[in-house]
Amino acid sequence: MIVIDGIYYAIALGAAGAVVSWLAGAWSAPLWMLAVFCLYFFRDPERTIPTGPVAVSPADGKVVAVVAETATANRVSIFLNIFDVHVNRAPIGGVIRNVEYRKGQFLVASKELASSGNEQNVVTVQGDGTCVVFKQIAGLIARRIVFDKKPGDTVAAGERIGLIKFGSRVDVILGPEWEIVVRPGMRVAAGSSTIARRIARDERHGS
Repeated sequence: MIVIDGIYYAIALGAAGAVVSWLAGAWSAPLWMLAVFCLYFFRDPERTIPTGPVAVSPADGKVVAVVAETATANRVSIFLNIFDVHVNRAPIGGVIRNVEYRKGQFLVASKELASSGNEQNVVTVQGDGTCVVFKQIAGLIARRIVFDKKPGDTVAAGERIGLIKFGSRVDVILGPEWEIVVRPGMRVAAGSSTIARRIARDERHGS
């Protein structure tokens, strides 16, 4: 499956390539290559969503940080390069309680400063007694964040919720009821990779 935006881009570039080919022959090759790349970039494969009390990765990419965000919450940061699938998915099932767009810079998304300084869309999902926040963060090249849901919508874990065009970053913030199971350097896939496991109440209290 391909995101509709990719089809539109490919058609436009293909049409431009046809015009340039008619006018200048071989000079159209870069446009044809870009059209093919758009189809590749906007691919949207099906994923097998794990079951149970887990949080799944909202994005394909490389885990670049697992750090304490606050005294009681941890952050998992995932960097997406231009060759990764850029469709984003909900980390848990529940109700979207808040969506906040924040203006910012367009720093290299793999850098730590991007988490707080870059343009981003901050989404809060609440479900099954827990609340998870994830951020769609623009990067050096990515200049458009797409989010298809609104506050009050119900989403399933691993459900498609939007995308970030070209290189970017996604942060997931999880509370103390979650055990992070990924580490920096690991590759994850949106919807199918588990990034955290819900800690049972008796485990949290050490009984």
